[in-house]
Amino acid sequence: MSTPAPHKTAILAIILVSYVMIVLDTSIVLTGLPKIHQGLGFTDAGLAWVQSAYTLTFGGFLLLGARAGDILGRRLMLIVGLALFTLASLAIGAAQSAAWMISARAIQGLGAAILAPSTLALLQTTFAEGSERTRAVSYYSAVAGVAASVGLVLGGVLADWISWRVGFFINLPIGIAMIIAARRYIVETEQRAGQLDIVGALTSTVGMTALVYGFIRSADTGWANAPGRSRRWRARCCCLASSSSTSGTQASRSCRRGCLPAASALAAYAARILFLGAMIGFFFFTTQYLQGVLNYRASLTGMAFLPMTMVNFAVAMVVPQLTRRFGNGRLLACGLTLCLAGMAWLSRASFDTSYLTGVALPMVLIGAGQGMALSPLTTSGIAGVAPEDAGAASGVVNVAHQLGNSLGLGVLVAVAAVGAGALDGRELLAYRVGTALTAGSAMLALALLIVCALIVWPRKAAQAVASGANA
Repeated sequence: MSTPAPHKTAILAIILVSYVMIVLDTSIVLTGLPKIHQGLGFTDAGLAWVQSAYTLTFGGFLLLGARAGDILGRRLMLIVGLALFTLASLAIGAAQSAAWMISARAIQGLGAAILAPSTLALLQTTFAEGSERTRAVSYYSAVAGVAASVGLVLGGVLADWISWRVGFFINLPIGIAMIIAARRYIVETEQRAGQLDIVGALTSTVGMTALVYGFIRSADTGWANAPGRSRRWRARCCCLASSSSTSGTQASRSCRRGCLPAASALAAYAARILFLGAMIGFFFFTTQYLQGVLNYRASLTGMAFLPMTMVNFAVAMVVPQLTRRFGNGRLLACGLTLCLAGMAWLSRASFDTSYLTGVALPMVLIGAGQGMALSPLTTSGIAGVAPEDAGAASGVVNVAHQLGNSLGLGVLVAVAAVGAGALDGRELLAYRVGTALTAGSAMLALALLIVCALIVWPRKAAQAVASGANA
């Protein structure tokens, strides 16, 4: 008896809406951060844990979640991830303390770690490699821009007019609807024999959490505290070695199974870590700049991001045509260049900066660059992978994504505290924002160098050799 053809439109809709839940939630948090700061009693540096608690468990358990999808079935893991993410959202909305908020965000990150690789793996196995998958991946990236736009505006409006808590409660109807749709339209994938490396996931998560804690703690206590400084750096080195060793072991297992291609894919993962580290810093610090330095209300802050997010969406929609014309590598390099220019420009913003020339125009460049870069980064990370390894490959891509978010934000929060001296109030915040965005620009410059050295130039050389052979 023949298996019925998958309902690709319905499956794509489920994948996109599930992914939107994750992105929407992240952007809603960003514009609600100042209200969360005041309401739950976070310190200035400790506020980063609202984001880091989520991204650390997200990144730490991604490979485990991806592997679980390969072994236990991707539809089952999609439903489990949706359920856990939705329940954690309710707990966050009801949070009464900083510890409650951080704990619930960590659980929500675990749900996302199960959900995210299932969405990308289902996309990879449902749509054939080539133009069909490129189009689907472009939609996947484009909805992120739309969700970011909606989330930033919605989060600001809700925080201003009702409560930041409402932004988390809206995940309940979305989550329930997606669980029902997944059970109806998605056929369970074939289960495979294998083992789940739970110990490895726990070890890498604890190691990265300790490393990020070291950076954020430095921002709280000050870098000039000499008696504790050397101890913190020794602890960071041990944590980095531990987490890197565990992550390397997990990656090597994936390599033996054929999941990780050559240098171009590894370059895409490294560039993704740096790119996402810079971009999470852009959102985190620009939100505080708009509200704390320019005195924008939360609702206006969300709208102030529209030049970036709308351009992001528009550019992402034409990525398939741009890819066919210029190729993945050159398009990625161009996107990173635009982001670098916009970030460096925005880092110069101060008290008397005009929104139009000092904020909106740099945001246009950042939006265009992000829309141009994210899809090629994703495509490079999953290209040439066999269908049976789709979950593991998508897990590696998402690990790089969340590692960039968590470690990048920790580093930028720590760097932002360097040299602050006796500054306080708005002056201190303006200094921290400028310093952090300058460091983010350096991250983008390094990502661009990696992409050019390991993706763009080798491909040009290979094409030149091929042309000579054909001649």
